[in-house]
Amino acid sequence: MFELSIAVALLAAFGIIAIGVMYLWVPRTATRSFGLPLPGDGVNIAWWLRLKGVRDIASGAVVLALMVWGGPWMVGLALLVEAMIPLGDMALILAAKGSTRRAFGVHGLTAALMILASVTLLAGVA
Repeated sequence: MFELSIAVALLAAFGIIAIGVMYLWVPRTATRSFGLPLPGDGVNIAWWLRLKGVRDIASGAVVLALMVWGGPWMVGLALLVEAMIPLGDMALILAAKGSTRRAFGVHGLTAALMILASVTLLAGVA
């Protein structure tokens, strides 16, 4: 179970870093997969979308840093705290009447996996 939890942590970290990079390079394309309609066409929209990319990369880097220097308990704590991000994304997409499938299938599932992995790591199950 421990190895599975570590694998979920790695997948979450590298996955959100990849999404962040996508938001930096092709922000409009990345936004299409989120579950909300594209924002307006203003000249600065892409720069606002890139802000999300920077934050996504930092979120993944925190988990990776704790995997290297913090140990399983710290990784579990970080996953638990960072699970608020996909939970918040899911709630916002549902409130905005966006894609229910993306809200639950992407963001909700991500949050559930992060929480399950964090519980295992915090409990010290090896």
